[in-house]
Amino acid sequence: MPRLLFATSNAHKADEVRAMLGSGWEVLDLTAFPQLPLPDETGATFAANAAIKALAASGELPGLYVLADDSGLEVDELGGLPGVRSARYSGEGATDASNRLLLIQNLVALGAGGPFAGRFRCSMALALDGQVVAATDGAVEGQLLTEERGSGGFGYDALFIPVGFDQTFGELPATTKNQLSHRARALEEMKQWMMANITPDR
Repeated sequence: MPRLLFATSNAHKADEVRAMLGSGWEVLDLTAFPQLPLPDETGATFAANAAIKALAASGELPGLYVLADDSGLEVDELGGLPGVRSARYSGEGATDASNRLLLIQNLVALGAGGPFAGRFRCSMALALDGQVVAATDGAVEGQLLTEERGSGGFGYDALFIPVGFDQTFGELPATTKNQLSHRARALEEMKQWMMANITPDR
């Protein structure tokens, strides 16, 4: 069974990746390597930040494939914000709840009533021995609400209705979300690359 480090401390993200890759992969996360330093995410794009995270861990763990993602929410009426600052939107010490609250406040301040067009976007980078060997992207279009609906998922899920549905990611079953989310789309492309290029003994 091939081993893979998904370079995140976010248990929700790690569980999503494990579910999407299936039982054929042993997926570790950063809790297995508490000694690893966390890099500053200084990239101007999701792709740049994904590469920064993958390379930082890969350089410390020779011979182990390291997958990293950077993802977030883009709202058209807010000029693409929160964007690469999605996890830190409400400042130092941001939480999912404080980020959602600030987003709601900023959307309400637009005075347009909503819903508001936007998308979740995800970039992934796979590194081995300090080099990026594959990169993928995925996005899911939808609309943002100004009140939360549903308790599932995490981040901005309770505010986002994907195109073709009338429920938020917070209301939809996890299996449905994992089939159509931005992370699912980026990971499916990455999975195809891994299946073609990673042998079982790696």
